Amino acid sequence: MNKPRPWQTLDRFVEICSPWLTLIGERLQDDQGRILDYWRVEKADSVVIITIQAGKFLLPAPTYRPGVRETTLDFPGGRVNPEQTSIAAVPGILSRELGVSEDAIANLTPLNSTGWAINSSFSNQSLYGFVAELDPTVVVNPNRIGITYPTTSAGIHSLLQDLTCLQCRAVLLEWQSQRIIAEP
Repeated sequence: MNKPRPWQTLDRFVEICSPWLTLIGERLQDDQGRILDYWRVEKADSVVIITIQAGKFLLPAPTYRPGVRETTLDFPGGRVNPEQTSIAAVPGILSRELGVSEDAIANLTPLNSTGWAINSSFSNQSLYGFVAELDPTVVVNPNRIGITYPTTSAGIHSLLQDLTCLQCRAVLLEWQSQRIIAEP
């Protein structure tokens, strides 16, 4: 089987940089020789953290999301700074979103060792999923918790009905899938 020749970048005609993203417009030649104008976004990688304490998912208060122009329910999450690894970003995110210290994390489990491409056609951004089990004796400020769901099948079903964020849903479904596979 012949391997298609790689696409070639002929010209970068736009590059707009901000602290949040870089927007790039390029002229590419595909493997068929066609010339295409293509747009892509470069962004820092993301982390989504399923936070569990005493058999319950803990989610921060719903937050307004400008992209969808509404308040949404999400797991704790955020960007990975360029100088960080994805796992190193977790304690700061949990501190910011739930007000818990790194000492409160009894167990931190990555769901994927390499990031999942969020939109491989349009963006370089990868998503890393983690499960942070909090020490059951740690008191989480109730004002920082938006809602809890039991980690039961019914709780997962209900949570999936309420989550609109595809990244959060994907991480939850991956966690559920790995739990099912691990069961005897």
